[in-house]
Amino acid sequence: MAVPPAPVGGGRSAGHGAGCGTVDEPGADIDGGGPVNWKVLLAGAIIVVPLIVVLALGFGKDPHALPVTMEHKPAPAFSLDAMDGEGHFDLAELKGRPVVLNFYASWCVPCAQEHPWLVQVSRTYIPKGVVFLGVLYNDEPAKGRGFLARYGKNYPTLLDPGGRVAIDYGVAGVPETYVIDREGMIVRKFVGPVTPDEFLAVLEAVL
Repeated sequence: MAVPPAPVGGGRSAGHGAGCGTVDEPGADIDGGGPVNWKVLLAGAIIVVPLIVVLALGFGKDPHALPVTMEHKPAPAFSLDAMDGEGHFDLAELKGRPVVLNFYASWCVPCAQEHPWLVQVSRTYIPKGVVFLGVLYNDEPAKGRGFLARYGKNYPTLLDPGGRVAIDYGVAGVPETYVIDREGMIVRKFVGPVTPDEFLAVLEAVL
């Protein structure tokens, strides 16, 4: 799963300088400051250390193994315009038809890898009544058009100004793909590129 590129901050890191003091006993001054409140420091450590452990355990995990809390819940409503005047899409108006909602971006390498396959699958399942929709994530329409020209197109891409729909769906990075059944319930959320066999099985189940 890819995350949007972020600017590099201009902060500076602090190092040990000539003015750094040592603490010999509780209540001693640090660098000429006031007395150290050891109870406050201990309380802070109790809060911070477990948080660091949790974050450390989370790094390096397969994104497919992350909790998918959106599954088996109503899909958040959306009403978005498609890129290049290809219409307006309201999820409420699609009730009664299965929907595949794929969040992607032109800068996302895994998106480029999975997109041609999704286009191929859409050619089989759109005639069966499945609605395929892409949602451009944290990207510019012009770059989205270039992506589609290179990797293929067979269904509309929706524009999500401000990323409100992505936020509603809990998208943390791309690609992410949601399969929504005829009743408007999310039956499967794929974090990262879809697993082909599982994706096809889910599509067959919602037909």
